[in-house]
Amino acid sequence: MQRLPGVGPKSAQRLALHILKRPEAEVEALAQALIDAKKQVGLCSVCFHLSSEPVCEICRNPNRDNQTICVVADSRDVIALEKTREYKGKYHVLGGVISPIDGIGPEQLNVQALVRRVSQQKPQEVIMAISPSVEGETTTLYLGQLLKPFTKVTRIAFGLPVGGDLEYADELTLARALEGRRELD
Repeated sequence: MQRLPGVGPKSAQRLALHILKRPEAEVEALAQALIDAKKQVGLCSVCFHLSSEPVCEICRNPNRDNQTICVVADSRDVIALEKTREYKGKYHVLGGVISPIDGIGPEQLNVQALVRRVSQQKPQEVIMAISPSVEGETTTLYLGQLLKPFTKVTRIAFGLPVGGDLEYADELTLARALEGRRELD
């Protein structure tokens, strides 16, 4: 259990003890559900988001805006953006970010598929929604250079969380908040 992301030793122990206390049929059902999910869920052939179908529900949806593609690092980002119910376009999941230290270059990511998709579909805008870490910035800048010949490339704004205090924000967050400012309505 401790091998799962975000699960420390105490949480792993609690989970294991909980599972051991459950009826055997319930534990078998959980195990079978995990096996079924592993077998049935793959990647969308268009955007690389998790999907139990060859093309995911978002890519198949005719009501989504085909003129906008939001580029994210992984499927968790798609899920987070979908929860806002604000974005109506399509996605492209890279499968990570460029990280030379970890041996991850553009070849290990879904970069060529993105460039091919953008050059063929010619969307009006590609939105970069990648976290502002060093690796995320590297990835964003690299992709921006590749995609600018085909379309407008933008990035999401970064800044202060709602309820956050200026005095506790780091310099980079404050700088991004200033860069991403907009006129009051």
